[in-house]
Amino acid sequence: MEQNKLDRETFSCSICLGLLKDPVTIPCGHSYCMKCIKAHWDGEDQRRIYSCPQCRETFIPRPALTKNTTLAALVEQLKKTGLQAAPAHHCYAGPEDVACDVCTGRKLKAIKSCSVCLASYCEKHLQPHYDSAPLKKHKLVEPSRNLQENMCSRHDEVMKIFCRTDQKCICYLCLMDDHKGHDTVPAAAERTERQRELQVRRENIQQRIQDREKDVKLLQQELEAINRSADKTGEDSEKIFRKLIRLIQKRSSDVKQQIRSQQKTEGSRVKELQEKLEQEITELKRKDAELKQLSDTEDHNQFLHNYPSLSALSESTHSSSIKIRPLSYFEDVTAAVSELRDKLQDILRDAWTNISLRLTEVNVSLSEPEPKSRAGFLKYSCEITLDPNTAHNELVLSEGNKKVTRMNQPQSYSNHPDRFTDWFQVLSRESLTGRCYWEVERRGLVRVAVAHKNIRRAAGGEECGFGCNDKSWALDWDQNSFQFGHNSIWTPVSGPVSSRVGVYLDHRAGILSFYSVSETMTLLHIVQTTFTQPLHAGVWVDLKSSAEFYKPK
Repeated sequence: MEQNKLDRETFSCSICLGLLKDPVTIPCGHSYCMKCIKAHWDGEDQRRIYSCPQCRETFIPRPALTKNTTLAALVEQLKKTGLQAAPAHHCYAGPEDVACDVCTGRKLKAIKSCSVCLASYCEKHLQPHYDSAPLKKHKLVEPSRNLQENMCSRHDEVMKIFCRTDQKCICYLCLMDDHKGHDTVPAAAERTERQRELQVRRENIQQRIQDREKDVKLLQQELEAINRSADKTGEDSEKIFRKLIRLIQKRSSDVKQQIRSQQKTEGSRVKELQEKLEQEITELKRKDAELKQLSDTEDHNQFLHNYPSLSALSESTHSSSIKIRPLSYFEDVTAAVSELRDKLQDILRDAWTNISLRLTEVNVSLSEPEPKSRAGFLKYSCEITLDPNTAHNELVLSEGNKKVTRMNQPQSYSNHPDRFTDWFQVLSRESLTGRCYWEVERRGLVRVAVAHKNIRRAAGGEECGFGCNDKSWALDWDQNSFQFGHNSIWTPVSGPVSSRVGVYLDHRAGILSFYSVSETMTLLHIVQTTFTQPLHAGVWVDLKSSAEFYKPK
């Protein structure tokens, strides 16, 4: 009998307590079912330190497991002889287990402790507490090593009374002695009252933890948004200033070019006048020499004979005097440029004051909580119109592009790169940021969605379908059920099925929620994420189905 018991224990898995299945032996020498030890080590993957459940030896890295064929053959042979697995009460206590106080020799693991007997028992030695009427009244608790702490050190009696006056546990002899006349109650009654207080405190703490975790997440999103906005604004400002500098440089080049052009024009005019004046001077000198020659003639008859033949002096075509304006040629241009500089300095000073003011106005604030009532949602109602350039050619838009119906024949839409070619979908014209709320009335099977503008349009795969990629979030909706999809992961959604769904978006907080709308609003599904781009409302419609967008009032 003892040999049979030893065999059962030898070929049993200490994890599942059954006969070994696909036995493997790990480096320390202990053997387990392959499935059991894999599951045990999977739970230790995060620590990346793997241990033996029996001897607690640790292994790094995770050992490779190979079936122990010899042990497997022995187990199979034992099965044929009718040998069964070791029962649970043959599981010995390990270093971290509570041992049975009754067992002698190698102790078995305790499965219960008795708060009256102040002892722990294995399955075998616990049986009297189930069979004996007096023992049935004892309170059994989970195995504990601290049972002796319940004994009064003075009287060696179980402490079942709590003294509220001294705030300590006492035994009944203490009650008759040092604590006589004190406010005392049974320890169990005090525990019940304190347990209620403890539960309330835990609930408050857990609620505060949830609130703070949400705040931390929102602040993280705020920080990321600040960094993105600061980086983009810095880049945009640098581009604007570069353009401004290029514009000033171009204007400087234009002024310089115009100065040189005017310099050339005016210089040519002065040179032309100068040449004419020099020609006139030459002519006058020649005439003066002729007159001087006649004037020097001594023969009177000769003088009088030649005088009438003198040609008349032609009139000068130029003013007898040239008036010069010294230092006043291009100086007015310098003055004008200086005036422009002064004006730009004034503008830049005022603009810098405005920019500095805007910078100081940048602050961090948590988004407002999600509305709790329909009236709260209606404050964020927005107008949604559908974009014909995105509509699949079997979709018909009507009611001012607020309603979409799928027909079984193509429409006369023009070719457009934004059009969905394989999925019966359409997107809104409006780009959605901030806080928005809208409602969709449906007939038939539809899929209400929000999506990035850069979602694929012309491919037949999941890159285009609402809810089938990481660029869209969608709620499938028919007469009987809902399901939510994102990145091709679809989750059933419970809730009352109505003909109208409300969609709430808080882009900054990364919240997207869907509501079943009738006389009341019932939350169907909520998404908490980070939206990296503006979103567009969208809808997919089945054959002979329709969806109409409303701005609720």
